[in-house]
Amino acid sequence: MRSSAYALLRQGGFIPAVPLALNSHRRFDESRQRSLLSYYIASGVDGLAVGVHTTQFEIRDPGHGLYRPVLSLAAEVMRDADRDRPIPLIRIAGVCGGTRQAIEEASLACELGYHAGLLSLAALSGASEDELVRHCQAVAEVIPIVGFYMQRAVGGVRLPYSFWRRLAEIENLVAVKIAPFNRYDTIDVVRAIVDGGRDDVALYTGNDDHILLDLLTPFRWNAADGQAACRRIVGGLLGHWAVWTHTAVELFRRCRELADRDAPIPSDLLATAHAVTDCNAAFFDVANDFRGCIAGIHEVLRRQGLLEGTWCLDHDSSLSRGQAEEIDRVYRLYPHLHDDCFVSSNRHLWNC
Repeated sequence: MRSSAYALLRQGGFIPAVPLALNSHRRFDESRQRSLLSYYIASGVDGLAVGVHTTQFEIRDPGHGLYRPVLSLAAEVMRDADRDRPIPLIRIAGVCGGTRQAIEEASLACELGYHAGLLSLAALSGASEDELVRHCQAVAEVIPIVGFYMQRAVGGVRLPYSFWRRLAEIENLVAVKIAPFNRYDTIDVVRAIVDGGRDDVALYTGNDDHILLDLLTPFRWNAADGQAACRRIVGGLLGHWAVWTHTAVELFRRCRELADRDAPIPSDLLATAHAVTDCNAAFFDVANDFRGCIAGIHEVLRRQGLLEGTWCLDHDSSLSRGQAEEIDRVYRLYPHLHDDCFVSSNRHLWNC
């Protein structure tokens, strides 16, 4: 079963980053968390990413101690869902911190049955390239890793072509989440993986500002060996996909079908790509440098009845002034992108 999950990861999957369900006392709401996970699975996702930025990095703080409980609950829900699936859900665990902490988290994720660790390097912002590569190698000895280029606005570090070229030499690298929100950096990653000869490493978009175009656009050039190279981003691991998920799955399948045929991109899909980006600006609070990005996701889920409120573990993390109105705006402009009808028709099945 694990081999089929890795095959699906390489082929390209739809993987939302899972939010954290809290009650009004900012305590872990296990019932709501189960309901939220059930919504994603019913929407047709290929996997789930847990313990990542959208799940709130603060779950690791000793005062909360939620890293194990959240990962354990999600693993249990995914195991139950796998009984009715020919291919198991891809299970990605967020792995953070210095090397010691990252190895501990990777060991726990492996123990709980996660297939790979999404490796954040935010805690190593002052490290040299050699130190970063050694850190990645150490974690990869514990669990297969998904390299992660996180945008700098939310704590990511600059990772040049040379880093990604060296990362491609790590055998246990299974995928890369490309999320710098920057075209130049995105091309650097794709080129480095191709130049490293790693056609077994899946490329995933994490660029929530460029989702559909990342999935639709081929990358073509002469590779380092002089041969013509063509590579595509085959899947997504995205916080944006934590909301309006059922509709987003349909869009993803359409993009993949066109990409697989190398077919011309219809103009309506190009227009939809910009609409999705506009929605992301509202959800992620781009106007305020992403300060309300997690609360914005929570607000959409709250409106649908999937979360009780927008509370975060960090008391300073909340909707920004005017953000709710921006969410109102994209709801009004793009009614074809939300999945409110799907949620309202099925919410009783998810016990929420």
